[in-house]
Amino acid sequence: MAPVLLMGQGPGQEYRTPATGTVESTPGTTSVTPAPDPAQEALASQIQAIIDGQNWAAAEWSVLAVSLDTGDTLFARAPERPLAPASNVKLLTTAAALHYLGPGYRFRTFLIADGPIRDGVLDGNVVLYGTGDPSLSDRFFGTGTAILERLAEGLVAAGIHHITGDVVGDGTLLPGRGIPADWDPGSLNDWYAAPATALAFNENVFRLRVAAEGEGSPPTVETVPADAGLPVSNQAVTSRRGTRNRLAVVRAHPDDSVTVVGEIPQGSRDVWRQLTVADPETFAATAMKRVIEEAGISVEGQARRARDLRESPIPQDALWAPGLVASAGPTILASHDSPPLIDLLEVVNKESHNLYAELIFRTIGLQVSGDGSYRGGAEAVEAFLVQEVGIAPDQVHLTDGSGLSPTNRVSAGAFVRTLEFMAQSPYWPAFWSTLPEAGNPRELRRMYRTRAAGNLRAKTGTIERTSSLSGLVRSAAGERILFSILANEVPSTTAAKRLEDRIGTRLADFDRSFQPLPDRTEVARDADGTPELRAQNPRHRVRSGENLTVIARRYGVSLDDLLQANPGVDRRPLQPGQVLTIPR
Repeated sequence: MAPVLLMGQGPGQEYRTPATGTVESTPGTTSVTPAPDPAQEALASQIQAIIDGQNWAAAEWSVLAVSLDTGDTLFARAPERPLAPASNVKLLTTAAALHYLGPGYRFRTFLIADGPIRDGVLDGNVVLYGTGDPSLSDRFFGTGTAILERLAEGLVAAGIHHITGDVVGDGTLLPGRGIPADWDPGSLNDWYAAPATALAFNENVFRLRVAAEGEGSPPTVETVPADAGLPVSNQAVTSRRGTRNRLAVVRAHPDDSVTVVGEIPQGSRDVWRQLTVADPETFAATAMKRVIEEAGISVEGQARRARDLRESPIPQDALWAPGLVASAGPTILASHDSPPLIDLLEVVNKESHNLYAELIFRTIGLQVSGDGSYRGGAEAVEAFLVQEVGIAPDQVHLTDGSGLSPTNRVSAGAFVRTLEFMAQSPYWPAFWSTLPEAGNPRELRRMYRTRAAGNLRAKTGTIERTSSLSGLVRSAAGERILFSILANEVPSTTAAKRLEDRIGTRLADFDRSFQPLPDRTEVARDADGTPELRAQNPRHRVRSGENLTVIARRYGVSLDDLLQANPGVDRRPLQPGQVLTIPR
């Protein structure tokens, strides 16, 4: 096998796996470790066969599996090739967030008065100021408006009963577009492509409910939250009972109004649709205004947004140092702290939530360099990976923090190196807790009834013609194996995930103590007496507790082929020491 470079470690440090063994060199030192053992070679051969068995001529691969305990490369296929990694990017965002922000970091949302308060009257605006908290919803706090209601208590506590100005949703802390330019336009209505803005109420999505009425009448159409300030055109009709539901909710782009068309049968169930919000700041301000009025406080003005710094009534220095502001300036009336970052990172990785990932990604950029744009987030995370983790610069290029962008490029070696870095850092327990667990019906719902279930933890990834899986699994002997499987241009992401499961399961079954019996060569003579060498299939000596299914999986062969190669074998519990022929 030709030498395979595992990962860039900087000048003077290379780790290679040639056929004669592993050579590690640093300035002034050289050491050689033994060549891979038969079990390791068998593992690599079987993983190669799993990949090659798909016969996907156009597919591109970057795959790497490395023992965290020994440093051995167990399998490598183009580990330095940067490919689109889909949601595996969230592993990089999560690692950088723990490194720069720490697991206890909390986002803070403010309710601010930008004018004087006299005799219970706020002569000015009330500003809902966001700093990138993705959790302003019912995910952690019971109801969608629970946080806004707590903030409104600050107005009541200040004795305010009337506001002369507007309710302003201020998202100016994170500048620029909430959506990268290269996201698929066809996905922008879907919840997973919600814009990542500094003020993100209800995860920047709303639900549309359509309920049938009397025959011939328009159905009831309402948004949740109510009064969301979103234009909806109801052109549908309620048809007679028993007819086919022909209802459609149409919106070409999030900036367009929503149109409900078609027919919904009388007596049928309500129809629900979830859509992204085009104007998150106004959406949040509208909800805040309603909550304020429900608290008995009148508002003369309207709900509106401040997305540009020139529109913001809150100077950023005033926000962070309110004690230095003159009495006529901004006054913080109330604030809300998010759950700790580690709780949010679990949503990022276990639920693969793009909005959470993007807001954390942009916040990293804001904290590291003062640039909360997508470019600022990308530069900060890439700097962490190159300067701290030790990844070669050509191994990683990021456009976003969730992996939804098709222009992200990361190699399998970069993922493995990041996992190794985190495993050696004080943040490993926190990082590990965010990874989805195989066989868990609420996390990674795959690899049931295998040794990987309850063992392997990894992040999945899927976009068009792209599938990925990167994480850690313990072998049969408890050895920790880091792995990354990236595949681009696959004809079926479903089939690619079955392939990932087979590799993950094979890594979980790996056992260095297993030593296959060597091939034997049989000498025969043909009709004229000339010796003829005939290679026999390899053999396996049964160990205690093994069964045919386990042995077949170990060698990467089917159970039927194993039975055909051993026609007299008793399928009942095998006897230790029994020798089986393994089909080629």
